[in-house]
Amino acid sequence: MPALGFGTLIADRAETISATRNALAAGFRHFDCAERYRNEGEVGEGLRAGLAAEGIAREDIFVTTKLWNTNHRPERVEPAFEASLDRLRLSYLDLYLIHTPFAFQPGEEQDPRDQNGNVLYDHGVTLLDTWQAMESLVDHGRCRAIGLSDITLSGLLPIYESARIKPAVIQVESHPYLPETDLLEFCKQNGIVFLAFAPLGHGARPGPLEDPVVTAIAARVGKTPAQVLLAWAVRRGSALLTTPRSAARAAENFDICPLPEDAFDEINRIQTRQRLNDVVNTGSPGFIPRVRAT
Repeated sequence: MPALGFGTLIADRAETISATRNALAAGFRHFDCAERYRNEGEVGEGLRAGLAAEGIAREDIFVTTKLWNTNHRPERVEPAFEASLDRLRLSYLDLYLIHTPFAFQPGEEQDPRDQNGNVLYDHGVTLLDTWQAMESLVDHGRCRAIGLSDITLSGLLPIYESARIKPAVIQVESHPYLPETDLLEFCKQNGIVFLAFAPLGHGARPGPLEDPVVTAIAARVGKTPAQVLLAWAVRRGSALLTTPRSAARAAENFDICPLPEDAFDEINRIQTRQRLNDVVNTGSPGFIPRVRAT
């Protein structure tokens, strides 16, 4: 899996197509999708057009998508997988992730809620039940690897211990304000790829991009703050996802150079702690600032 990945969480359909093509042209070969984003068809269209324009083979890119929370029941896993493949117009997936460890009430409504606005969870299925159905996808040969997203280390451990096919990738929010060091170390020790989303802070203001340590390093090494943050993520041994919309931003995010050791250490000493997305506690995606300085 290429370390630098393009995340496809883009609301506008036309922009999804153009941004996907821009990412391919800039050099991205890793594309992260999801049923939940409701744009797999547009990502597939952008990939087909971009591959043809750039003369790139399907085998030279790495495509991921994710099982949404309403499809955790084992009998719903394979139909959801096949539907994603159809929308992407692909014959196989490189990676399929469980989007969150929370099961929602099954059905066509992605965000089922009661009359009071509370999420309707499905307590009749376990995460291990869902994982075993994911393992069957690998057995059938159209999914090369499986993993989990938006999970904590404590939530991962029982699945890892029980799994017949171990998770290949864990995708979580991670940046200097949320380094997830314990989870990263567990992944390194067990041959799991640690894949960071929101490595630039997902537009939070103020956030890692404005951190004085990061901006000072950027000025010193002649790179943008974004490039410094992405280089930090790669230097610590993680893969990462960004979502550049323009050709210029895609080129900037793909232009990553090794970070000097002293700069890496300075960023590691940042004490601010901030989780932007509370999805690990609810299963409902959403970027909610929760800031504390220590």
